[in-house]
Amino acid sequence: MKTGLHTLLKHKIYLLLLWVLQIYFSSPAQEHPNLILTKTGVKNIRKQLGSIPMFDNTLVKVKAEVDKEIQSGIHVPIPKDMAGGYTHDRHKKNWIILQKAGLLYQLLEDEKYAMYTHNVLKEYAKMYPSLPLHPKKRSYARGKIFWQCLNDANWLVYVSQAYDCIYDYLDKDQRNYLEKNLFVPYANFLSKENPQFFNRIHNHSTWGNVAVGMIGLVMNNQELINRALYGMKIENFDHELKDNDGGFILKKDEKAGFFANLDSPFSPDGYYTEGPYYQRYAMYPFMIFAQALQNKKPELKIFEYKDGVLINSVNTLLNLTNINGDFFPINDAQKGMSYYSKELVSAVNIAYYYGNNSPSLLDIAQKQNSVRLDQTGLSVSQGIKENKRIPFSKNSIEFTDGSNGNEGGIGILRSKDKQHELVMKYSAHGLSHGHYDKLSFSYYHKGNEVMQDYGLARFVNIEQKNGGGYLKENKTWAKQTIAHNTIIQDENSHFNGEYEKGSLHHSEKYIFDTSHPKLQIVSAKESNAYQNTRLHRTMLLLEDLGFQKPLLIDIMQFVSNGAHQFDLPYYYHGQIIDTNFDFETFDTLSPLGLKSGYQHLWLENKTVIDDTKTAQITWLHNDAFYTLSTFTKAKNEILFTRIGANDPRHNLRRDPSFIIRKPQSKNDTFITVIETHGTYNPVTEIAKNSSSSIKEIKEVKTDNENYLGWKIITKDDNEHTFVLCVTNNQKETQHSIYLNNSPIQWIGPYYYSKN
Repeated sequence: MKTGLHTLLKHKIYLLLLWVLQIYFSSPAQEHPNLILTKTGVKNIRKQLGSIPMFDNTLVKVKAEVDKEIQSGIHVPIPKDMAGGYTHDRHKKNWIILQKAGLLYQLLEDEKYAMYTHNVLKEYAKMYPSLPLHPKKRSYARGKIFWQCLNDANWLVYVSQAYDCIYDYLDKDQRNYLEKNLFVPYANFLSKENPQFFNRIHNHSTWGNVAVGMIGLVMNNQELINRALYGMKIENFDHELKDNDGGFILKKDEKAGFFANLDSPFSPDGYYTEGPYYQRYAMYPFMIFAQALQNKKPELKIFEYKDGVLINSVNTLLNLTNINGDFFPINDAQKGMSYYSKELVSAVNIAYYYGNNSPSLLDIAQKQNSVRLDQTGLSVSQGIKENKRIPFSKNSIEFTDGSNGNEGGIGILRSKDKQHELVMKYSAHGLSHGHYDKLSFSYYHKGNEVMQDYGLARFVNIEQKNGGGYLKENKTWAKQTIAHNTIIQDENSHFNGEYEKGSLHHSEKYIFDTSHPKLQIVSAKESNAYQNTRLHRTMLLLEDLGFQKPLLIDIMQFVSNGAHQFDLPYYYHGQIIDTNFDFETFDTLSPLGLKSGYQHLWLENKTVIDDTKTAQITWLHNDAFYTLSTFTKAKNEILFTRIGANDPRHNLRRDPSFIIRKPQSKNDTFITVIETHGTYNPVTEIAKNSSSSIKEIKEVKTDNENYLGWKIITKDDNEHTFVLCVTNNQKETQHSIYLNNSPIQWIGPYYYSKN
């Protein structure tokens, strides 16, 4: 009996083993490349080389770049420098060259590129097992090859693509050596050993998640892939971790990983809460990992996730640029970054290929004049060759903030000819890269800043300036409210400059309306920046034949329980031409204040208004004239300031500003108009229309405290009358009030007339 049972069990085990072996041997072997390039894609590209100009031109440039590096030899120095130093820049160049060399091996079938890639990786594999933490102790998460884990993650995101491209070139022992000594410990270092870096909602963590996920996909390591997608499970972790700036808090069991970083920072519109500068930076790992997942794990339907937020985000990001393609500097942002960056070349190519081939993206790609050396770049190149391109039109548009689109947003008003662009910020804080500037704005004419946002205080990758990292003035100046074109109470920043407080609140949109033929309007409220004070800013872009160019009208209302000093700064570029008031000058410059950024402003001139009047300042910039006209009352002040006080290392730009001050005010409104007019030709030395066309701004009394009214009167006596209902923003509501004792009626939250 036992013998029969034993025989039966042996038979069943035999059948089970046979079944397992059958499955194993019948399963298709893992093909490489399979992340960004695929076997099929490579074959398709090879067939068309020489017939697709933009792709071919990019390939020629990349080949020349990589050939030059191969000729120079292998350079894998022991890490020691901050950003901008030799070892930092050398390892950064290595990650770029390795990724490109891998592509060239696949596309050109030249083994020298695979051999070079392998030889460099062997040097890293020799060095990595004994490599200590980076000697520079500056980061909340020190790397090994770089001073911060962020750059270590950058390296692995790119190098994983190179490894995928040469995977089949290597034998099993060679792969095992690289994976055991380099790739697996590298991925564990970024994730297991640095949860404060890996398990966050932040662009840093996105890079970390994608680095681990990409190398996991190459090695078919499901544990690493899951870690990347869903975060690192933290054991024996029951305390909070903060970065050196207090810019985030890591909590146990908080959602993390790639999907969490898609869910939380992105609004349904595709706006990324940190702002466009860091959205641009994060788009590379977001899009490249999505492409890899689409190739290897199509069942995830990653480009459909959250209603296609990744594809939407590319369109959003392109709309967050001025007419020249430069990103609007919202929150921490280096000016001059644009959609010509390598991250946006990738994003545009991938969005075109996986987003139904939107022909307007070809317009951007043609301007970028470069493509990815993969199937997405081939597709873009073919579309341009076949003349499928249509213009990418940037119009007035609003983007919501917050994962559910209910945390304020960004409003952009563009003139009909697209020459004037207003950006108003009424968003959430923006994580650790956020600034304390609710209801701030910046304003552009022909891509030039008329009213500018400072951006960040940092010289990225310039070693002499704090190793290329953030300067202390980023905290003491750039993040502070006075550094922005928005209202300040009692010389204190919004939320007292405290991250935890600022992160709890967002402004509320009141109106965004571009339907009027002459008038576009964006309006928002802020109730938490100061205790017991309510702020309401409304900005209008008026295009009327009575003015040479559009007018920007700025209405900033404040209502407080007590009397306070309120300042409204305007940061400009250019040379003052004229004022319609006298002002005091000082023999000795002094800082404007002691804290909250005021300590960085020199007070250059000052005037105290002696009666109600329209104060005007005209300046010249880039051969155009601009006039700021503002309604002022007795004892209001106008201050002329310049950045640079308490800045012994010259870390800050010496930008000028006007500050309109209302001392000891409880309820009042700043009414200001910025007019573009005239030209100056430095060759003919002829100035045209150098004076403002505005004669006066008047506050108009209504019979109801729920309404604000004002008039703009031109020198030819045209009157433009405006009324805003500040308590009801419904488009269908009928309004009936008395304005200067005359009845008026209208439908919707605002009224405009000209006579």
